[in-house]
Amino acid sequence: MTDSTARMDQAGAPDAQNPADAAPAEAVESTAALAKEAAELKDRVLRTLAEMENLRRRTEKEVADARAYGITAFARDILAVADSMDRALKALDTEIRAKADAGVKALLDGVELTERELLKVLEKHGIAKIEPMGQKFDPNLHQAMFELPDPSVPAGTVVQVVQSGYKIGERVLRPALVGIAKGGAKPSASEAPANDNAGN
Repeated sequence: MTDSTARMDQAGAPDAQNPADAAPAEAVESTAALAKEAAELKDRVLRTLAEMENLRRRTEKEVADARAYGITAFARDILAVADSMDRALKALDTEIRAKADAGVKALLDGVELTERELLKVLEKHGIAKIEPMGQKFDPNLHQAMFELPDPSVPAGTVVQVVQSGYKIGERVLRPALVGIAKGGAKPSASEAPANDNAGN
């Protein structure tokens, strides 16, 4: 066999593969697989980071809520003391106070001072008294106990406070027990056209 025949056998053999051609194909497949794996790992890392950020935010909120509202049960119990002091002071009208001797007046002043100090301590811890008198009834802050006929104020206005309400932070600790006006003045002229337009 001559060199030309050997060259012909190599060129004409259909099953012979060049190892140099196979290597780039495997490299392309390997690179594609690595790119896919890298994308999956990047996605996992991003999801994990997002979950950790959400967990951090939730934990911060829970810690803040625990600080702000952790004393809720204690605060509810201490409100009974505030109510007792308030009732004790309201039991004595101004006429009785005026006729009282110096010892009783000093006692009353001490009770008033103690009540003010108690309210300051409550406020220091985020507990604020709800002052509903003269305000429009709000079912989120007030609990209506009865209605009173009072034509001097608009219907639905708080005209009597039976028991003070309190808030802790943004939450209602205890709603104010109130009496509201019934059958009072009609809505003002500025409100009436808005209602008429709404009906059209």
